[in-house]
Amino acid sequence: MRGDFTSLGLKSGVWEGVLTDADRPGRVALVLHGRTLAEAAVIPDGDGRFRVSAALPAGSLAQGAQTYLLIADDGHADEGPRPGAIRLAALPVIAGVALDEDLRAEIDLLRAELDLLKREFRRLAVA
Repeated sequence: MRGDFTSLGLKSGVWEGVLTDADRPGRVALVLHGRTLAEAAVIPDGDGRFRVSAALPAGSLAQGAQTYLLIADDGHADEGPRPGAIRLAALPVIAGVALDEDLRAEIDLLRAELDLLKREFRRLAVA
């Protein structure tokens, strides 16, 4: 199975997209940490195009950063990804209070590195 997946984004907890230039996959599944969370709905949309939608289970959302994967394989129901599964797309989701602290720490680190670079450039310019 070959094809290109174009993500249409996440709306109301449902990740939607279009799979083009492809034969109908045996299964399209939503995966997190190597575990299949749900099977995606795949609806033919004419001439090698399929509308794909996968609901993110509320119980899988947590603080911090997580990356959901959409895979195509010949598996069944909730079984894990099969060998040879094709990764169609990745959806990073960042949430929670930890996010504020993570972003502030990253910004502080970037500022410190920028200050270091400015000092070195000034030192080199004088030399």
